[in-house]
Amino acid sequence: MTAVQSTHPQLVGRVRHALKLAGFHVVDQADDTTAGLRVSEAAAGVLVSWTASHGFTALAADQRGASSEGMRVVVQAAVAGLLVQCRHTVVEAPDGNGIVVPAEGPAGRA
Repeated sequence: MTAVQSTHPQLVGRVRHALKLAGFHVVDQADDTTAGLRVSEAAAGVLVSWTASHGFTALAADQRGASSEGMRVVVQAAVAGLLVQCRHTVVEAPDGNGIVVPAEGPAGRA
């Protein structure tokens, strides 16, 4: 496995810090099984993605009208709103599974 060169560490740190201060559960980016938000480097900047807990997924399955997909949309909206308030630019990830804080542009500069 080839090591990925860290190109946006300051931006990753600022995004993680803002999310933690707001009370979001931010988990280690290498741990892809624990529920919470992951903040990792992406080619375009910083990717923020969310993994629901198994308990939440089971609860959503038992509730009429609830879904883990609907909750993902709500979480992404909350994260995007917070980061915009912190003067970051945000865009939806190309695959729709997270948001990207671009490294370039007025708000994304490291």
